[in-house]
Amino acid sequence: MNFTRWSARLPGTQRRAAARTEHTVTPDRRGEGAVPAARAERQSDDPPDDTPPVPAVDDLPTREILDRIPALVALVHGHDHRTAYVNDAYVAAFGVRPLGAPAREALPELDALGLLPLLDQVLRSSKPRTVKSRKAPSGRSYTITCTPVDVPGGTEPGEGGVLIFAADVTDHAEAAERLRASERRQRETAVTLQRSLLPQELEEPDDLRIAAVYHPGGTETAVGGDWYDVITLGGGRTALVIGDVMGRGVRAAAVMGQLRTAVRAYARLDLPPHEVLQLLDGLATEIDANQIATCAYAVHDPNEGRLVYASAGHLPILVRDENGTVQRADEPIGPPLGTGGWMHASGSIPLCPGSTAVLYTDGLVERRNEDLDEGIAALERALAGATGTPQVICDRLVRSTGVTADHDDDVAVLVLQHPSRTGPDGDLFRNAALELLGGVEAAPRARAFASGVLTSWRFPPELHDLGVLAASELVANSLQHGTPPMRLRLRRTDRRLIVEVTDGNDHLPRRRRAEPVDESGRGIAIIATIASNWGSRRTPGGGKAVWCEFALPRSTP
Repeated sequence: MNFTRWSARLPGTQRRAAARTEHTVTPDRRGEGAVPAARAERQSDDPPDDTPPVPAVDDLPTREILDRIPALVALVHGHDHRTAYVNDAYVAAFGVRPLGAPAREALPELDALGLLPLLDQVLRSSKPRTVKSRKAPSGRSYTITCTPVDVPGGTEPGEGGVLIFAADVTDHAEAAERLRASERRQRETAVTLQRSLLPQELEEPDDLRIAAVYHPGGTETAVGGDWYDVITLGGGRTALVIGDVMGRGVRAAAVMGQLRTAVRAYARLDLPPHEVLQLLDGLATEIDANQIATCAYAVHDPNEGRLVYASAGHLPILVRDENGTVQRADEPIGPPLGTGGWMHASGSIPLCPGSTAVLYTDGLVERRNEDLDEGIAALERALAGATGTPQVICDRLVRSTGVTADHDDDVAVLVLQHPSRTGPDGDLFRNAALELLGGVEAAPRARAFASGVLTSWRFPPELHDLGVLAASELVANSLQHGTPPMRLRLRRTDRRLIVEVTDGNDHLPRRRRAEPVDESGRGIAIIATIASNWGSRRTPGGGKAVWCEFALPRSTP
């Protein structure tokens, strides 16, 4: 086929050529602002010089140019895309190709690249199309542009052709793949670090049923610093934590790990929630002054039926009661950790038997082009209708909010239930309390009360005697060092017996070695020796509580 009969014309080429032909500007009209045509011949009024003439674009030998350019060029025509031309670069890449044969036979590499349907589309629409970074069987990668061309004098459908222009982008593709591989490795490292820093198994409080779920962001998203934790404080109380470090990647995960470790350490001090956040705020500033984090810290005491919490810029805790009504714990909320200069405060929300609470990070409810309150409201509606175990509720909330594998943010959800216990199960969870009135006569009354209660709970004799001894020592310690009001509380769960005494003095006892001549200082030592665990804490209204625990034998009903 004579290649000179073909004219490969990019969009606008015909219009520009026509403009040069039909609107040639004469010398006497140049002053009116027209631009002279780019011609080789010189106008008669131009000053003579020795510059060689520049050929016009229309005069350039197109075939010779196409043969010399390093990009791959091929020309096909007709509805079956018969091969009309391939340049030297194309032959060097794929070998000699027969002219006149259909592309499916003569140019199998186009079929391997998936370009034959694209050629049909270009021929049908008369519009150019480009595909980026397609890998050929040879292993090289090409960005390919297919441009429609016209046959001079052709009027029948299918007489047009397609000019195929393939630029080798192998180096760019390999560099991009190396970058993606590096990003994948970094993400895998961050995900591994993140998961290793999260609790591998949640602690299981006696009075709560808890489940949690963590979903890292999609493969195109760097991992963030979301975390959660459950900490049993002793005395039947449980701390629940959820937080989100701003930023992404390994650095955010590392900061998250430091904050989570610090929370566990501060929780062991059994401080009120706002004091724990106050300590965390200072630590976050020391870890990285440019790194901030949100955090919600809550403590559940089954005897109070409330969830006492403090929030540092975190989203509100949601609580659904046994009737299905959802309440939002909006206040108080302080600024995020790491900002400094703020006095946090604690609030509370009811968490009675039959209630379910949800702590979560912003990835669960925050969406682009959507108000955050709308996301929280949608979560409230989903929680109102979610029933079942905490794990089932976790999964339902994640699905209802549209979290998928390619989600653009990390998601952490912590669900806790305070189940209603009735019948035989209710017999395993009991409470008894005695107000300690009067002076020294309160001690024998406390021993008699503890003995009667433990007998009614059908504890074995050894555990009964240990419980009475612990109650006697704690009451004696409170009578000697504490101030009214004083109270003895006994609590049993399916796993342990808890003995607790509260009084109005906020001085916390400590274990010390008593000398032979000392008349006091042995009570706490005795408690620490006979009990499985013991501790003390300051109470919110002033005063303190001292408690100890005894593990129940498995055979105890």
